[in-house]
Amino acid sequence: MDSAWQSAARLAAFEYVSKRSNAGELPVSWDELKSFHFDGLHIPLIGARGIWKPQVLDLPISIATKAPVVGVEPPYPDEVTPDGRLLYRYEGTDPNLWTNVRLRKAMNDGLPVLYLRGVVAGLYHTEAGLIVEDDPSSLTFTLLTSPLEAIESGLPWEMSEASRRYYTRTVKQRVDQQAFRHAVLHAYRTRCAVCSLRHGELLDAAHIIPFSDGGETTVPNGLSMCKIHHAAFDANILGVRPDLELEVREDILEEVDGPMLRHGLQEMHGRTLITPSKPDLRPAIEALEYRYERFVDA
Repeated sequence: MDSAWQSAARLAAFEYVSKRSNAGELPVSWDELKSFHFDGLHIPLIGARGIWKPQVLDLPISIATKAPVVGVEPPYPDEVTPDGRLLYRYEGTDPNLWTNVRLRKAMNDGLPVLYLRGVVAGLYHTEAGLIVEDDPSSLTFTLLTSPLEAIESGLPWEMSEASRRYYTRTVKQRVDQQAFRHAVLHAYRTRCAVCSLRHGELLDAAHIIPFSDGGETTVPNGLSMCKIHHAAFDANILGVRPDLELEVREDILEEVDGPMLRHGLQEMHGRTLITPSKPDLRPAIEALEYRYERFVDA
């Protein structure tokens, strides 16, 4: 395929991923990344290798980082520099391995790649990546990452050091929150712990101890809640006792309004919180005690 076709295919791949991810806001699945087609041809955007070059393209279309696994050291640990740039490890230890050579060629040609950060197994946070440096002595490429829109709208790759640090920190928080949500909803079998609603698109992962108070992004510090009960929990309208009994604030119980108030909140008072079947995934008692004290104080 000629260079014009390859450029068009690369741009179409970015547009496809941007739509699938809501411009990078949502994780994209392995199956979605494998299902891209252009001009009647199947062009998978991810594969067995971290540096991935589909058969019909001359140069890599993506580089991927696997989702972290507790207690397992990644084979190619990536690092972030103080100014927010990513150090992406070579495949293996040979700078002349063909995947490393092809990625180096993409750098020299100024071609962007998809950067796929593993959130959990089979789900990836997506960004645009541009290789800007190559250091064979440390077996690393230096990568600038930017929102996917950088490819479509011509946003500048170069940011101020402060802006890049902020962007990198924001993305890490987003990836951590995506992993947290997936883990919590999976533990609760994709249902609200308060009302049993099972529509995943209407569910959130609520922190018991808020993130701003040092709460961890772990399942025992999380609750699967529909959006209305999450909002009520955050506003201290709805509380959870350490014995898992639900409480609705007294003034809300006495209020007279429509069916949403009556059925959606008031009737939750006195119910028992639904919890995961595995004991190690259930809400931490210390976290519930901390949060219930805040509810009572409010």
